[in-house]
Amino acid sequence: VIKCKAAVAWEAGKPLSLEEVEVAPPKAHEVRIKIVATAVCHTDAYTLSGADPEGCFPVILGHEGAGIVESVGEGVTKVKPGDTVIPLYIPQCGECKFCKNPKTNLCQKIRITQGKGLMPDGTSRFTCKGKQIYHFMGTSTFSEYTVVADISVAKIDAAAPLDKVCLLGCGISTGYGAAVNTAKVEPGSTCAVFGLGGVGLAVIMGCKVAGASRIIGIDLNKDKYAKAKEFGAAECISPQDFKKPIQEVLAEMTDGGVDYSFECIGNVGVMRAALEACHKGWGVSVIVGVAAAGQEISTRPFQLVTGRTWKGTAFGGWKSVDNVPKLVTDYMSKKIKVDEFVTHNLPFDKINEAFELMHTGK
Repeated sequence: VIKCKAAVAWEAGKPLSLEEVEVAPPKAHEVRIKIVATAVCHTDAYTLSGADPEGCFPVILGHEGAGIVESVGEGVTKVKPGDTVIPLYIPQCGECKFCKNPKTNLCQKIRITQGKGLMPDGTSRFTCKGKQIYHFMGTSTFSEYTVVADISVAKIDAAAPLDKVCLLGCGISTGYGAAVNTAKVEPGSTCAVFGLGGVGLAVIMGCKVAGASRIIGIDLNKDKYAKAKEFGAAECISPQDFKKPIQEVLAEMTDGGVDYSFECIGNVGVMRAALEACHKGWGVSVIVGVAAAGQEISTRPFQLVTGRTWKGTAFGGWKSVDNVPKLVTDYMSKKIKVDEFVTHNLPFDKINEAFELMHTGK
């Protein structure tokens, strides 16, 4: 058993608490990882807020991390101690019907237990002050050591800087893949990206790599426009600057609508606007943002009858074990940006400040 520091969420709506936790050794087909770097994501904040129906407490959150394998349980063949890895919140077992289907990346092998905050055998590897602590998204990267299933780990280039590539564990991969895998943006396309946080910037990057000729960013926070333009947005607009609905503004700007639109916020009203901003006959809108539980989307069916397509994406459609190492390689060879997404580096004990920076859009 390893004793180390972790940021524990004891209950919903309260700041994380830095505690000493005990991390049990990995069982069969499990891997214990020394986490070197982790990022914070709105999904962590959503669960911490108490709005997530799958949220269990007390829990160690975090799902964008990178580290070094410390030890492995019996039967583990893909990684060994000393390997550099990224934990994966969407695993890839290679055996379930989802893994065998090229149309999806949603491996279901450990979905039930992962959703309950437990390892595949139905137990936890974390204890603190004599209490069992739940796992989060199969990763729990807000701990100096974590245990994950062996199908939830990608071995990456040992030379990769872990304080950067940890972002490929969720946000960047999700946005980039939404453009290149899910939408399959074509050269010469016009694209609109709603929400210019990390995921939205990654979508812009994906549209740019795919050869889009015009990318329009939409966000209420104008402080985000300069960064969006660095990534490739031609122009940025705020819905608050117009008297008419943003979809009508975009239709006027683009002679009838965009070829591809992306919702990177998790707001069902914006999802509707993103669909309706698409061009009649061929426009495709991709939902990337995760809306709160119980919310529903709506539009007039005529929008779809007249040739628009509504799609969704999880982790950008990447089959995780296969593709995360390739994304790291693409970053190392300068094909995709990662460094530019990092705004602040904080010591682990300032993790609550990191959440504050995220909530203020900084």
